[in-house]
Amino acid sequence: MQRAYLFPGQGFQYVGMGKSLYDSSATARNYFEEANELLGYRITEFMFYGPEEKLFETQIVQNAIYLVSLISAFKEGKKFQPSMVAGHSLGETTALVANGCLTFEDGLLLMNERAVEMERAFNAAPAGMVAVIGLDDIIVERVCEEIEDIIVPANYNCPGQLVIAGSKAGIDKACIALIKAGARRLIPLNVGGAVHSPLMSPVVKFLRKKLSTITFQEPRCPIYPNVTGGATTDLEEIKECLTMQQIEALRWTTTIQNMMLDGATEFVDCGPPHVISGMVRRISRQILINSAVE
Repeated sequence: MQRAYLFPGQGFQYVGMGKSLYDSSATARNYFEEANELLGYRITEFMFYGPEEKLFETQIVQNAIYLVSLISAFKEGKKFQPSMVAGHSLGETTALVANGCLTFEDGLLLMNERAVEMERAFNAAPAGMVAVIGLDDIIVERVCEEIEDIIVPANYNCPGQLVIAGSKAGIDKACIALIKAGARRLIPLNVGGAVHSPLMSPVVKFLRKKLSTITFQEPRCPIYPNVTGGATTDLEEIKECLTMQQIEALRWTTTIQNMMLDGATEFVDCGPPHVISGMVRRISRQILINSAVE
C-alpha cells in the first residue's frame, strides 16, 4: 500500500486544538512539552485555552498548526510509514519533518522565525487573499493579468477553487471583475497578507540565508513541493522550492494528481476533517482518505 500523508496550512485554528492529543497520548505530550521549551513560552496554553484572538497571530497560529498536524502523524509510532508526503503552504515544512529531511526542532524553529518575517512583510503594505469559487482557472488568471495593481493566482486548491493574493487595491479591483465574470462566491481568507505573491519577496531573502544554516538530511520518501507539484528527493530542489513558495503559486491540484499517478492508494489527512480532505475529494472522488486527527 502506498500511503500519502498530507499536512495542512493555515486557517483551521480554534481554541482547544491539540488538547485531546495531549491528554490521550504520552508521545504527543512529550512533543508538546518539547515545543514549549524550544519556543520559550507555553504555546499549549494558547492552543488549549485561548484567548481566541491569540490564535490569529501569525507566529502562534503557524507554530500551532505545525505541532498539531505533525504530532497527529507521529503518534502512530511504527505505523507511521509514509510512501510520499506533501504539505499545503506552511504544511510543506511539516512534511519535510515527516519525511526526515528536518528534525522536529529545526522545523519548529524555522516555522517560528519565518512567521516573524512574514508578519513584517504583512505590515509593510495592506494586502490580502480571496478564495474564488465557481470559475475556471483560466478566467481568474485572465482577470489578474488585466489588473495593473499587484494581484496573482496564489493557491490552485482544486477545480473550481483558486485563491488570489495581492495588494488591497488589486484585491478590490479583482473582486469587482470576478463578480462580473460570474464567480459564484468570493471568500476573504483570514490571513495577515498576500502569501504566495510578489509581496512576500522579503521572506525569500530571509529563507535563502536561513536555510543555508540548517542541516537537511536525505528524505525517507519523496516530497511533492507546492511550487512544482512533482515528486523530488533532491535536497537542493527541496530547499529552492521551500524558499520560492513564498512568492510563487501553490499547485495543490497538480500535487494530488501526481501522487495518484505515482501510485498513492491511500491519503492520510493530518489536519481537521473537511479542509484538506474536502479539496482532495474535489480533485478525485476515487481517492481513499483517512484522518490522522482524533
